[in-house]
Amino acid sequence: MRGFSYAKAHPYPHTTMTNPRKPFRINVGFIVNEEVGYTNRIPFEFETAKFDEELTLTDFSGAVVISRTPQGLLVQGDFKGGITLECARCLSDFQHNLHWDFTELYAFNQKSLTDSGLLLPEDAQIDLAPLLREYALLEVPINPICQPECKGLCPECGENLNLTDCGHRPTQNNSPFAALKDLL
Repeated sequence: MRGFSYAKAHPYPHTTMTNPRKPFRINVGFIVNEEVGYTNRIPFEFETAKFDEELTLTDFSGAVVISRTPQGLLVQGDFKGGITLECARCLSDFQHNLHWDFTELYAFNQKSLTDSGLLLPEDAQIDLAPLLREYALLEVPINPICQPECKGLCPECGENLNLTDCGHRPTQNNSPFAALKDLL
């Protein structure tokens, strides 16, 4: 399986993936033919989920609940996974846990389209990978910090101050605006 590996067995029954190369593509044709109000829960659990070159998640898990509505299929997802990030202060790699949820409607026709523009394909196969990727990337911090007490790098020699004390001390700023810093 390219980029995805299955973890331990699920403690609850789930829909079997029809295509292991695209584990987030699911056939929802049976839900389309059900009555309004019908709901199905589909769990996902992978040791590693690689969406593309910039997003690989570890210990990925979650589920979608798909409900039949008059306008289309309402997809509600709740997911979590770990990502390796680089600290903005000390430039060390660290593991960060993401958690996100979403609600989207796959409309039956153009008249029922929402702002997201998701239309149920004719073959009733929806691929959740683009949605999962988009919502996961929204949860990645802009300036990731490995820990709140991170000391960063020494501006003089570049040593990681979390690992060692290089002995350099900050110099006094001779700028005429240095007094304004104390006011903040």
